[in-house]
Amino acid sequence: MAKKISKKSILGIDIGGSGIKGALVDFETGVLVTDRHRLATPKPADPVSVGHTVKEIIRHFDYDGPVGIGFPARVIHGNVKTATNIDKSWIDTDAQKLFSGISGMPCFILNDADAAGMAELKYGSGKNVTGLVFMVTVGTGIGTAIFTDGVLVPNTELGHLRMFGDIAEAYASDAARTRINLTWKEWGSRFNEYLLYLEFLFTPDIFIIGGGISKKFSQFENQLKTQAKVVPAKLENQAGIVGAAAYALNMM
Repeated sequence: MAKKISKKSILGIDIGGSGIKGALVDFETGVLVTDRHRLATPKPADPVSVGHTVKEIIRHFDYDGPVGIGFPARVIHGNVKTATNIDKSWIDTDAQKLFSGISGMPCFILNDADAAGMAELKYGSGKNVTGLVFMVTVGTGIGTAIFTDGVLVPNTELGHLRMFGDIAEAYASDAARTRINLTWKEWGSRFNEYLLYLEFLFTPDIFIIGGGISKKFSQFENQLKTQAKVVPAKLENQAGIVGAAAYALNMM
């Protein structure tokens, strides 16, 4: 049964290449107060189709209030500027205006990896961690969020760095693992190459690994040979939802 908003909960939505997930989040603790509701990302994933899927998720929770949405692209002042794992028609779309208009709720949009990173710094593995923190989310693509002493450097999208003649996520994402049927050990070695590349460029103090593969961290952690500490996201695949909700709260 749908659950209405309490004074302590905000709806967070995480838009991915294969699924769109949402849940109500207790913004004091970062804990989901409902089960996640997931709908398949429409094909094609054009703005109007995705907008109506987001509206369905809001209706599922019988929710009335601000909505935070993590989006798989560079997002500047609510406007989408890239489209790697989504339909190209998103480029230059005012997503904040689109989602708010279709749903009838105030929607606040940010890059999905930035949302996950914000959640981990506030509630998870990055809480009280100083220095240079890298959040790396791995799923259909690779997302990154960088924090220096708790301050976000937005929209880094370092999954698009060049590696072996293509973008890094084509080589080291979870989609790449499943596409060529790699074992976790084989994939872990590939992913380690990517982390070493980031380490060469930025020398972070810690990598926090999020996205769907965070649940499988024990199966590939022995392949990770960086100088920086590497830990799984405490919030696992819920981090994007939690961070999106926290962002909406901050924007109100």
